[in-house]
Amino acid sequence: MAAERGAAHNTLLAYRRDLTDFAGHAGADFATADRADIERYLSALDAVGLSRATRARRLSALRQFFAFQLTEGWRTDDPTQRLQGPAPSRPLPRPLSEAQVSALLDAAEAGADAAPATLRRACLVQLLYAAGLRVSELADLPVAAMRGDPRMVLVRGKGGKDRMAPLSPPARAALTAWLGARDGAETALIAAGGRASPWLFPSRGISGRLTRARIFQLLKDLAAQAGLNPALVSPHALRHAFATHLLANGADLRTIQALLGHADLSTTEIYAHVLETRLRDLVMDHHPLAKG
Repeated sequence: MAAERGAAHNTLLAYRRDLTDFAGHAGADFATADRADIERYLSALDAVGLSRATRARRLSALRQFFAFQLTEGWRTDDPTQRLQGPAPSRPLPRPLSEAQVSALLDAAEAGADAAPATLRRACLVQLLYAAGLRVSELADLPVAAMRGDPRMVLVRGKGGKDRMAPLSPPARAALTAWLGARDGAETALIAAGGRASPWLFPSRGISGRLTRARIFQLLKDLAAQAGLNPALVSPHALRHAFATHLLANGADLRTIQALLGHADLSTTEIYAHVLETRLRDLVMDHHPLAKG
């Protein structure tokens, strides 16, 4: 998957976890498991209450694993063929409203104007919302690509695919302010014998940059400060808000597909369903003929 499909690191970790879980169920000879073994495994997942989406993903990992063995000639059969798995559910995303995003941005910019932590979190939220970035794409942004007050930034998405993401004027202003604070801190670090970081959001952790988990936590803390339910606020919720607000203000699905980096338009179409639900609720609540 890494060499031939260019799968992202997090995708590889997810498949590793799924295969490791199956190996724990089937035992040391899991590579020689038959259809009955796999059916018992899926039943066990259902019994412990795992969601349909998780069970479908586990089966997908097994399908690819056994298909690979068959292709390599390590097996003469594929026990996952014609095996019916659970249809994954596709719940509609719950995007933040424009008012909620504004409250989040206001909270991010509150505090000491020149404090590096304030400038960093303001830049984080602005980039997530202005460009519709995934959290891994945000964490992996190189600082070199963000210099010179860019109007567009090159983002490496899933499967190593590149796309151009726009930066709004507020996002560019927040980026400029953060770069000033970041570069000042890095200059002092180099003077003390440290090394320059290639990342836009460096940290002292093992990876050398802010992790996905840390970005999630920063947003949860910020949501609480803004008076929002932290359970509703995440990097992906801001990505959903980016797409839904564009669609509500007249953007077409093809444009949103390109901006989000979706390989399939059907993935983007889910935002049309979100908008349809909101419009229907609006009519049912306010149209005079809908009352009663």
